[in-house]
Amino acid sequence: MKKTTIRLADGRELIYYDTRDDAVRDAPDRRPLDPTVTTTEVRTDRLLGDTVAIASHRQGRTYHPPADQCPLCPSRPERGRLTEIPAADYEVAVFENRFPSLAGDLGRCEVVCFTADHDASFADLTEERAALVLDAWTDRTAALAAHPAVAQVYCFENRGQEIGVTLGHPHGQIYGYPFTTPRTEAMLRSAAGHHRDTGRNLFDDVLADERADGRRVVLAGDHWTAFVPYAAHWPYEVHLYPHRRVPDLRDLDAPARAEFPGLYLELLRRFDRIFGPGRPPTPYISGWHQAPFHHPDRAAFALHLELFTIRRTPGKLKFLAGSESGMSVFINDVPPEAAAERLREVAS
Repeated sequence: MKKTTIRLADGRELIYYDTRDDAVRDAPDRRPLDPTVTTTEVRTDRLLGDTVAIASHRQGRTYHPPADQCPLCPSRPERGRLTEIPAADYEVAVFENRFPSLAGDLGRCEVVCFTADHDASFADLTEERAALVLDAWTDRTAALAAHPAVAQVYCFENRGQEIGVTLGHPHGQIYGYPFTTPRTEAMLRSAAGHHRDTGRNLFDDVLADERADGRRVVLAGDHWTAFVPYAAHWPYEVHLYPHRRVPDLRDLDAPARAEFPGLYLELLRRFDRIFGPGRPPTPYISGWHQAPFHHPDRAAFALHLELFTIRRTPGKLKFLAGSESGMSVFINDVPPEAAAERLREVAS
């Protein structure tokens, strides 16, 4: 992997990741950009203990531009197209978000462009390109681990307008939170309680139990297992665990890293086949759960990827209504065992 870092016209960092050592990415950003201004404030809900980022500057962010005005496509100066990516082509690019939810002393937000092809999706990538994205996620996790304001890193992708995506180009994001997220705190509390009661690691037991039961296993390799969780929140939800427990992406060994692209691409392609041929691409959220960097129970946490869709049947979405939004009690219309069976049926 070759890494090339440049600065955009307003001072933000952009990093190109290439599979070729001879790749040259030195095109300057010639846009007349004003410095980025953020208004982020982090507040704590006194009743729930949740942390909320108030970021009013994001109201002006780019919203569903036409394809010929996409800010994530390569720049084409000869056509008057200057974008967030100054190069005329690229493989994978990561840059600081122009409209970040978190910035400065309150963390960092980055955009990850998976391909220069505006009309592609992650599932269209080759295994080599998916491996390069994994390398980029890992490299950014390592860099943000040294950031004084970052306590935890979340690499994720939102796909589809139904999810809330405002840019159609295939991309994801990386959030460097200045705190341990509530979701992770809840998992760590459960893990601590399980260890007190049994002396064992909760994540290890969950993986072992799912592999032994088998009804919810979707696919498995030598180094990874994907399964629908026993109490899945979403209509189709899959968790992908490495067999060797590690706290974050930096600690994956070479065999696990080599096997991941093929398994992950197969999962994404199955998601697009859930609802039958000729259907629109399945909207989804996919994200890496990684251990907080400085948490006392960091070693007990298990890196894993969570992939889910809000589509429950053709033409119908799972909305978070009264029970889910008001009381955080999910009601799932699709039994996890049925979801797993369907995801096995649509194997390549």
